[in-house]
Amino acid sequence: MKEDKKYKTKNFHQAKWDEPIIFELNRKGERGILVPKVEKEIEDTVGDGVSSLPDHMRRKKASSLPEVSQMRVLKHYLRLSQHCLGADLNIDIGQGTCTMKYSPKINEVLTRSPKVTELHPLQDESTVQGALEIMYKLDLFFREISGLDKFSLQPSSGSSAIFAMASIIHAYHKSRGESDQRDEIITTIFSHPSDAAAAAVKGYKIITLYQNEDGLPEIEALKKAVSNRTAGLLITNPEDTGIFNPWIAEFTRIVHDAGGLCGYDQANANGLLGITRAREAGFDLCFFNLHKTFSAPHGCGGPASGALGVTKELIDFLPIPVVEFDGKKHFLKYDLPKTIGKIRSFYGIFAVMVKAYAWIMSLGAEGLEEAANVAVLNNNYMLENIKKIKGASAPYAKGRHRIEQVRYSWEAMTKNTGVTTEDVTCRMADFGFHLWSSHHPFIVPEPFTIEPTESYSKDELDEYLAGLRTVAEEAYKDAEKVKNAPYNSVVHKIDHSTLDDPEKWAITWRAYIKKQNMDQRDRS
Repeated sequence: MKEDKKYKTKNFHQAKWDEPIIFELNRKGERGILVPKVEKEIEDTVGDGVSSLPDHMRRKKASSLPEVSQMRVLKHYLRLSQHCLGADLNIDIGQGTCTMKYSPKINEVLTRSPKVTELHPLQDESTVQGALEIMYKLDLFFREISGLDKFSLQPSSGSSAIFAMASIIHAYHKSRGESDQRDEIITTIFSHPSDAAAAAVKGYKIITLYQNEDGLPEIEALKKAVSNRTAGLLITNPEDTGIFNPWIAEFTRIVHDAGGLCGYDQANANGLLGITRAREAGFDLCFFNLHKTFSAPHGCGGPASGALGVTKELIDFLPIPVVEFDGKKHFLKYDLPKTIGKIRSFYGIFAVMVKAYAWIMSLGAEGLEEAANVAVLNNNYMLENIKKIKGASAPYAKGRHRIEQVRYSWEAMTKNTGVTTEDVTCRMADFGFHLWSSHHPFIVPEPFTIEPTESYSKDELDEYLAGLRTVAEEAYKDAEKVKNAPYNSVVHKIDHSTLDDPEKWAITWRAYIKKQNMDQRDRS
């Protein structure tokens, strides 16, 4: 078959600057802005701004901040930005379960308005009625989207929302005098790892159900796992394989019959909006990520927000405050008798709420469903084409469509050539692409996950496929070329020895200097 020249990898090369960190740019006495001295009249009126502070709040010596001119600061951060790939620069469908989609730039304009950026969480409610209205309407939107009865926007990430679900499950059983007995949470191996981790942080023992040949947990395995010790089920559906569990309503029924509650991890709901709902699947709790599914940039592109919903029986357990409307004004309600308290300070991350609100309002109900349909279409287009690439496969559910993503495998290519999924990840960077490699432990051998969302055009999907095909062809013809990649990136082969040795870690500049001084003392 003649190659289609339209779809090929770009001639890409990442900018490279041997840029020191900001503390190493320090030049004593260098300044970006010279702050004028306070006029005597002002100082006579308000004081010097320091003397009125209590002694314990005053520094004994000046903070050790880098002294850098404005021009050098600008160059420094622009150079760092050129080292990065991201959703605004490249086709980022290889970010896997992290869901990179296009966030309309008008939403960024809205959130940079002083009406958003200069709000203070301690303002009187009468001065923030617009902000409270957006929060309240988002609550109403998510009630409709999920079928549940009340939402809190306080959690600041998906993992934070999962922790809140685990906390509500614990508080619910405590209110019934069963918290000591019900000390187990059930999850599945392909649910998001935070479902197990957050529940473990809450003190629960974790029971993990593994997949059958179709990639799904078995009903019989769940029946064996439930008992009078079951506090609840925390599960993702579809799981990270993109396979929708058709027995999900039976799963929730079994857990309910055992006395547990069911929490739905809907961090990635791209393929479900307007199609399925948590209520009809029998869930008591669920959450959505406003980042990812509802257009705000992914949490690492910052910041994140988890919308936590519950049925009416659990409303009193929600974190406080919640936003209410009495017909005339919006207000914060604190008097929930069984509340789990706070998951974070104040009411959540308002800028992310504004982006999600604008995205939902611009699409409407029909647009949300269309976004889900296109996400599923894009994903299955990728599925059919990746299965044709030599060395690649899609384990489980043979012949079936997937929902919003697929966890693929390079197992055959690795056995034939020695090229691993991490090698492919490095080589894809040479074409300006990212391929997610954070799948440990490798339940799927040599895994890679693709999640295209609705944002990407067919041309972009074809360009990404061309990158995968190119790397696979290289692996079979010249494996060493792939193994020694990347060649066009900022950093070539990375030495992981420092990352693997906690004794070498330095999370802050102060910790780095301290370790340097200790090393010098040890050598002397």
